[in-house]
Amino acid sequence: MNILVFGPPGSGKSTQARRIIERYGLEYIASGDLIREEIKKGTSVGREMEAYIKRGDLIPSTIVNILVYRQLRRVRDDFILDGYPRTAEQVLALENYLYDHGMKLDLALDFHVPKEVSIERISGRRICSKCGAVYHVKYNPPKVPGKCDVCGGELVQRADDRPEIVSKRYDIYTANMEPIIKFYKRQGIYVMVKGEGDVEEVWERVRPLLDFIHSREEKRREHEV
Repeated sequence: MNILVFGPPGSGKSTQARRIIERYGLEYIASGDLIREEIKKGTSVGREMEAYIKRGDLIPSTIVNILVYRQLRRVRDDFILDGYPRTAEQVLALENYLYDHGMKLDLALDFHVPKEVSIERISGRRICSKCGAVYHVKYNPPKVPGKCDVCGGELVQRADDRPEIVSKRYDIYTANMEPIIKFYKRQGIYVMVKGEGDVEEVWERVRPLLDFIHSREEKRREHEV
C-alpha cells in the first residue's frame, strides 16, 4: 500500500502519517525530515535550503527530488510519502520515477484545515533547544513557561513558525496544490479529510478507508503468489 499524505501547515498530516505507519507497517518518507536533516548536517545544500525556509519560500524541486528519490530507492512497496509532491513539476517527476520503477500510488490523502487554524497551530509551537521536545503554548504547554519539562532547556520558536511566515506558506501551499489535487482526482485516488478536531477524531475519519485498501492489497498479493 503506497500512500501520499499532504495538507497545509498545521493540518496534522505528519501525526496521522505516523499512525498509519504503526498500523500498517509502511516505510515513512517525509520530505520535511529529510530537509531538516540536511540542514542539520550543515552541507552547502542544507544551507541553501535553510535560506529558502527562512523566507517562507518553496525549496526548488530539483533539490527536493534528489532527497526523496534517494529514500525511494530503498523501497518498492508499502511506503508513505509525507509532504511531497508540492508542485506540479514534482508530481510529474514522481510519476515518471514510479513508472520507470514499476511502482504505483494507491491513495492521495489531503488533510485540510482553514488558514486560521493553520496559523494558530503552527505559530504556537515551541521546540526545546536542547532535546528537541515539542510543545504548544495552548494545546500542550510546558509546566514552566519557556522551559522544557524533560531537560529544562529553553523553548524556542522556529523561524518558519512565525505567524507571518505561516500565513505566506499557507498561501503558497494552496496555490501550488490546486493542480496537484486535480491531477490525483483524475486518477481516482484523491480523498480529502477534515483535519480539524483532535487526533482520534481525525484518525477515525480515515482509518476505515485505509483498512479497506490494505485488505484489498493483501488479497491481491495472495492471488499473485
